Amino acid sequence: MRQGWRWFGPRANVTLDEVRQVGATDIVSALHEVPIGAVWTREAVEARRDMIETTPAGRAPLLWSVVESIPIPDAVKRTGGAAKPEIEAWIASLESVAKAGIGIVCYNFMPVVDWCRTDLDFVTDTGATAMRFDFETFAAFELHILQRQGAERDYTPKEQARARTRFDAMGEGEVADLTRNIASALPGSTTEPMTIPAFRDKLDQYRDVDAARLRRHLVEFLEAVTPAAEALKVKLTLHPDDPPRPLFGLPRVASTQDDYAALFDAVPSAANGMCYCTGSLGVRADNDLPVIARRFASRIHFAHLRATKREADPRTFHESAHLEGDVDMVAVLTELVAEDRRRDKGATIVFRSDHGHRMLDDLRKDVTPGYPATGRMRGLAELRGILHALGHPPERPAA
Repeated sequence: MRQGWRWFGPRANVTLDEVRQVGATDIVSALHEVPIGAVWTREAVEARRDMIETTPAGRAPLLWSVVESIPIPDAVKRTGGAAKPEIEAWIASLESVAKAGIGIVCYNFMPVVDWCRTDLDFVTDTGATAMRFDFETFAAFELHILQRQGAERDYTPKEQARARTRFDAMGEGEVADLTRNIASALPGSTTEPMTIPAFRDKLDQYRDVDAARLRRHLVEFLEAVTPAAEALKVKLTLHPDDPPRPLFGLPRVASTQDDYAALFDAVPSAANGMCYCTGSLGVRADNDLPVIARRFASRIHFAHLRATKREADPRTFHESAHLEGDVDMVAVLTELVAEDRRRDKGATIVFRSDHGHRMLDDLRKDVTPGYPATGRMRGLAELRGILHALGHPPERPAA
């Protein structure tokens, strides 16, 4: 297995030398500056690759091994195979990535918003901060800020009353922060920032898209792009929904073991794989993470290893330390190591620590929400320790 690190490009607040210092060897990145739906040119991809892989004298080499993500335009999610120009542009970006020698591409298929949190700096019992999804606060946003039509049908009278009380207690600053957290696109998001009116308009465009239709659109997308991925020798890895359940009255179709099984049955190509995210899948108590890893082992080419902790209301959760919370990371890594040992050289699983706590010096400076250096370094060190204990230390790139 190889140690990855998500890097947001030359303007990121973590430098490539700092990535080397934490022990990571593989970069997970994207051309975040390119608008969603625009084609990534070969020249732009190769320039970013050269920035990452040109090793200064005396430094350890880094490899750009995973693209996370090439965003899928909204039209594809709403109309599937009918969005031919958008799919063709996505394939053109895939070709640029493959020609630059990058063999793993992560993507998601979450409509309107992708990963969603209500709080970016929830104070934990150590004094470090974490990201949190609070169900009651989310309900307050949906019912009283977004004012989604028909939202009340998704909440019991008691839940509606608690949401009203929660909203009434919010000041203007908290309302603005919550709106920004949910509607303005979190770091690495593959959806566009939205105003509240634009958010409502976008939801209205999905009024006829139920789970069956969204899944069909995903299958149509995969049927179009997987032959290209096969020819280019690229592995496509679908990230789970985060949180793994419907939001805003919208369906989500990559939340459970059965969701992935349906997609792999529909498009059985070996290029059709998964990004195994323990944090996203682990939010649901009915997702048995070691079983999922064992069942889909050959499909896992990229892993996000993090843990979440469900609270008293299990719909509320926060990001825990990597070896705490509701994820049995030792059991998970035992399954991934077993699969990794079966693979040919060059086909090893790339993993990265994900969503570390904001702690120590990062509490005193601006950091990318979910991606502080120190918290992720702690997580990576803990994961590396498990791999050594399992007798399968991470690989290192050739100098």
